[in-house]
Amino acid sequence: MVRPMTAPDLDADQALALIASDRTDEALQALCDRAANKRDLRHPTELSFSPKVFLPITTLCRNRCDYCTFRRSPGEPGAKTMTFQEVEDVIQDGAAIGCTEALLCLGDKPEKGFSAYRKELQERGLTSTVDHLVQSCHIALQYGMWPHTNAGILDDEDLVRLRPLNASMGLMLENSSPRLCEKGMPHHKAPDKRPAVRIDMLERAGKLKIPFTSGILIGIGETRQERVESLLVLREIHQKYGHIQEIIVQNFRAKEGTPMDNMPEPTMDDLKEAIALARLIMPLDVSIQAPPNLAPGAIQQLIDAGVNDFGGVSPLTPDFINPEHPWPHLDQLKRDVQAAGKTLVARLPIYDAWLNDTWVDPSILPALQRAHTEIHTWWQTASFAQPAPLSAKGVR
Repeated sequence: MVRPMTAPDLDADQALALIASDRTDEALQALCDRAANKRDLRHPTELSFSPKVFLPITTLCRNRCDYCTFRRSPGEPGAKTMTFQEVEDVIQDGAAIGCTEALLCLGDKPEKGFSAYRKELQERGLTSTVDHLVQSCHIALQYGMWPHTNAGILDDEDLVRLRPLNASMGLMLENSSPRLCEKGMPHHKAPDKRPAVRIDMLERAGKLKIPFTSGILIGIGETRQERVESLLVLREIHQKYGHIQEIIVQNFRAKEGTPMDNMPEPTMDDLKEAIALARLIMPLDVSIQAPPNLAPGAIQQLIDAGVNDFGGVSPLTPDFINPEHPWPHLDQLKRDVQAAGKTLVARLPIYDAWLNDTWVDPSILPALQRAHTEIHTWWQTASFAQPAPLSAKGVR
């Protein structure tokens, strides 16, 4: 008997009904089983990850989220904007060991927040951070690495400039509830985290046919209902434009020295429930991802809840957003996935369904298609016998 490759997605009423009462162990197990079964319709044996380098292009950010240790203001310890030589050094080192994704990450709208940064850009011959991103993308492409830019809120002009140079791009929704932006809540001092602003950019990216990553952040004060509502918003956007290739379900981890350093972290049951709901709400063409470094030792539980992807994992650079939580060693991740009865495979920062001329600029499509074939061959023999270093050259 051939198993069907489709499964009904939960409608809003069904999704909300699942979290209308207190969670029991039995109900959570049934939810996860249902989500894993749906996952297996499209991903019966293989789970994926993207071998990457993480490039913190600038740590400057005009937002002040209550849980963040990445952002800096000019002059603060850790305030840093990478030089192009530093970008090239990291990309060259990553390419040499087989990494294929260059994650370009930075704070929101730094030039709008800081005159000192605008002056620094001018001294470098740049008019905007997007100028820096464009040049950094060109560097990555020269070494056969594929940019994935996560640069916060961008204008249409910026998106149009970056689209031909990126395999995909991303912006976390985090949550669709304006309540989290009220005084005393984690996004009160973060104008670019207003849900309407982020939803607007997600929709503009869809209109521009940009393969996109988004997701939710759980444990920052939202309710279970707000998690479901956020996932429903993301599904509605995807139904309109078809561009959301993956949803990240990310769990908050408390960081020392932040206003939320004593905030209770979400439990493993919270994370499993959110993953399972994401799988059941989103259509099967959208991958469900959870960062393995934020749930160490829980690969089996993440798989049981319905994930089919572990996102970008670097054998070279740390997670600069969560530096206290190192990536799993790739050989160990492979063994953990095998122990769960699945096979770990490497992928590019664009999924197969979007690897065509509708979604990818013709200037990079042929090379990207070749890389899609080559990465599978590389991964069959890849080995990372030594643990990943804590930091990469140029970005300590």
